[in-house]
Amino acid sequence: MERLLGIMAALRNPDSGCPWDLEQTFQTIAPYTIEEAYEVADAIERKALDELRDELGDLLLQVVYHARLAAEAGAFDFADVVDGICDKMMRRHPHVFADETVGGSREQTEAWETLKRQEKGAGSGNDRVLDGVPVGLPGLTRAVKLTRRAARVGFDWPSLAGVRAKVGEELSELDDAVADGDGEASAREMGDLLLAVANLCRHLELDPESCLRQANLRFEGRFAHVENRVREAGGDWEAFNLDTLDRFWVAAKRGERPSGGE
Repeated sequence: MERLLGIMAALRNPDSGCPWDLEQTFQTIAPYTIEEAYEVADAIERKALDELRDELGDLLLQVVYHARLAAEAGAFDFADVVDGICDKMMRRHPHVFADETVGGSREQTEAWETLKRQEKGAGSGNDRVLDGVPVGLPGLTRAVKLTRRAARVGFDWPSLAGVRAKVGEELSELDDAVADGDGEASAREMGDLLLAVANLCRHLELDPESCLRQANLRFEGRFAHVENRVREAGGDWEAFNLDTLDRFWVAAKRGERPSGGE
C-alpha cells in the first residue's frame, strides 16, 4: 500500500510528475472510477479471477487518486479514508464487535439500515423517505433503492403476486401507447415498466443489473453461434431469413446445432 501511495505522490509531484496526472481533478477522474467499478463487476460476472485481480487494482488506484486530490486540498488523506471505513464497519456490526445480538441476514440488514439512518441524522423532522439515493446510479439499481426506501414505511406490495400483476399492468399500458403511436407516452410507459420489473427483482431478491449483465452475456454467446453458422455458409446474412436465423438461435440456447435442413 505504501508503494502505491508513493507512486501516486510521484505522479502528482508538481515538479517532476506526469503532465496528464497533474491536470486531473475530482470531476475528471470520477468517470474513470465508475468505469473501473463496472469492469470489476464484469470480471466477476465472467468468473475471470485473474482479470478480477487486475480490475480490483485499477479500482483501488481510483480510491488512492481521490484521496491524494483531497490531501492536496487539505481535506483528508488515504489514512483518513481507511480509518473512516474501519470505524463504520465496526459501528454497523455491533453483533460482531460489541455485545449486541442479531438474528439472520435479513435482521442484520434491517439493523444496518437503521444505524445508517441514525448516522445521517434521520429523524430530525426535515428528512424525506427518498432523500440521499444518488441520481447518478444506474437506473435499475436506483429503482431498487427507491422502492426499498418506500417499502420501509409500508409503501409496498404485500406479496409477490401484486408486484407481478403490476408488471403486467404496465406492459398493457405500454401496448396501448404503442398502438396509439404516441412516442412520448410510450417512453413514459416503458419507464414505468422498467421500474416495475426492478421492483419485481427486489421482491425476488435479485439484482436487476446483474440479471441484465448475465442476459447480455448469453445474448453475445448465442449470437456468436448464429454468426458462426452464417460464416460457415459463406458469410452472407441476406441469404438467411429470420426463421432460419432463429433456429440457429434456439440451437444455441439448447447447446446444440440444429438438425435437418435449413
